[in-house]
Amino acid sequence: MAFLSLRTLACFLLLSSLAAPYTEAITCGQVVSSLNACIPYLRNAGKLTSTCCAGVRNLNTAAKSTADRQTACGCLKSAAGSIPRLNYGLAGSLPGNCGVNIPYKISPSTDCSKVK
Repeated sequence: MAFLSLRTLACFLLLSSLAAPYTEAITCGQVVSSLNACIPYLRNAGKLTSTCCAGVRNLNTAAKSTADRQTACGCLKSAAGSIPRLNYGLAGSLPGNCGVNIPYKISPSTDCSKVK
């Protein structure tokens, strides 16, 4: 059942990004796609993989502007809420564990509008 909800979310985000006018801005579809390989790790069901960290690094590189980082933050919060058994401690430490420094903490309480 959880797989279906993640799949539905990913399809919705993909369709939403396709329907939007073409811009250079990051999309929730990109965020979900970039971090999909991290889900087992974030559920305590697998090891941190090089594929997951590559996605984290690619997402960090893609989020160039403040608007991109705010969008990525919002997408992360939204997607995290739909992942059952997500370990927020692992989510919060994921960027650092992959050698990436981001300007905010991955947490349900993060105010994405204040991300710079």
